[in-house]
Amino acid sequence: MPADVPQQLSETIESLYRTESGRVLATLVRLLGDLDVAEEAMHEAFAAAMESWAKNGVPENPRPWLISTARFKAIDGMRRRARFDESEAELTHHLQQLAAASIEGANASNDEIEDDRLRLIFTCCHPALPTEGQVALTLREVCGLTTEEIARAFLVSASTLAQRIVRAKTVIRDKAIPYQVPSSEELSGRLEAVLLVVYLIFNEGYSGNAAGAELSNEAIRLGRLLKALLPEPEVIGLLGLMLLQESRRAARATPDGDVILLEQQDRSLWNKGQIVEGISLTENALRSGRFGAYGLQAAIAAAHAESPAAERTDWRRIANLYDQLLRIQPSPVVELNRAVAIAMAEGPERGLALIDGLLSGERLANYYLAHAARADLCRRLGRTEEAQRSYEKALALAPREPERRFLAKRLEELK
Repeated sequence: MPADVPQQLSETIESLYRTESGRVLATLVRLLGDLDVAEEAMHEAFAAAMESWAKNGVPENPRPWLISTARFKAIDGMRRRARFDESEAELTHHLQQLAAASIEGANASNDEIEDDRLRLIFTCCHPALPTEGQVALTLREVCGLTTEEIARAFLVSASTLAQRIVRAKTVIRDKAIPYQVPSSEELSGRLEAVLLVVYLIFNEGYSGNAAGAELSNEAIRLGRLLKALLPEPEVIGLLGLMLLQESRRAARATPDGDVILLEQQDRSLWNKGQIVEGISLTENALRSGRFGAYGLQAAIAAAHAESPAAERTDWRRIANLYDQLLRIQPSPVVELNRAVAIAMAEGPERGLALIDGLLSGERLANYYLAHAARADLCRRLGRTEEAQRSYEKALALAPREPERRFLAKRLEELK
C-alpha cells in the first residue's frame, strides 16, 4: 500500500476488493476470454484506483469504473505484447473489439453480472479439473481469497497451493473449457460437481484447524450466492445443511481444542439464528419434493437442532431419514450413521450387529469412526475388552490430533 494513500481510502478499496472482485473478475473473464489476463487486469485496475480516487474521489458506482479501467489496462497490455508478425489491420480490429466490449462491460446490468458469476463458478468447478484444483480455483477466483489464505486453511505451503491453481488454469486453457452455464440437459450433473466443491470447502473449514471458521464462512457465502443465482432445491438444502452444522461450532470443542460429542454439547452455545434459518431452508427444500442427498442430510441436522436436549432426540425419525438417504446415495458411511441411529433408537445390541456386519468387509476397515462407534457401543454394553481393542484401532487410524486425544482419553477411562 503506498504511504501517501489515506487510510480511509485504503480501507474502502480493500473492502471493495472483498465484496466486488468476484463480480468484476467474472465480467472481465467473459469480456476478455482468458482467466489469467482478466485477473491481471483486475489487479491493475484496483492499483489504479488507489492513485485516481485519491485525487478525484471514489466514484458513485465503483464497479463499472473498475471494469472499464481493467479492460483498457488489458488492451494496453495486448498492445505491448502484440506479435511482430501480426498485421496492423488485424491488431487494430482486435483492439477495437476489446474497446467496444469494455463499454459493454461497464454498462452491464446487475443481472448480467450475476450471470457472469454463475459462469465463473461453473468454469472453476468443471469436472475436467482435479477436485483439489476446483476447490483452490473457486476460493481464489470466486471468493477472492489470496493464495496464502487458502494455503493456510488447507495446511499446505503457498507454493503447493499456487501450483494447484496454475495446473487448473492450464487445464481450462488447454481443453478450451467454455466460460458458460451448462445447458439444461447438462445442468443437473454439473450442478452436483459445484455443490460438492462447496461442501468440500465447508467440511475442510469445519474440521477444526485455526483457519476453519473463515473457510466455512466462505462456503456459506458461496451457498448464498448459488441460492440467489440458481435457487434449486439441492442448493437450498446444502445451504441449510451448512448453516445447521455451523450453528454448533462454539459447542464442538473445549477451549483447548478437545472434541465434545454432540450428545454432551452445551446447546445454549448453539447459534439460534443459524438454526432458525437452516431449518427454514431445509423445510423449503423438502417441500419441493425434488430434494436429494443434501436436503436429507439437512433434515437429519435439523432433527438434532430441534431437540431441546440430547436425550429427547427423535432417533427413530433420524434412522428413517438415513433409510431414505441410503436409497438415493448408498455408501458405507451412510450405513454406519444409520447403524448408530438405530442403536440409539432400538438399543446398542442392534446397532453393534449392524456395525459388525459393515466391518466384516473391507469398505470401512480403515475408517476410524467405524471402530470408534463400535467401541462406544461395546462400552455401553459393558464389553470392556472389546471396547478397548476397538478404541485402539480407532486411535491408530484417527487423522487429527483432537480426535486422537479424545480416543486416548476414552481408552484411558476404560483402563
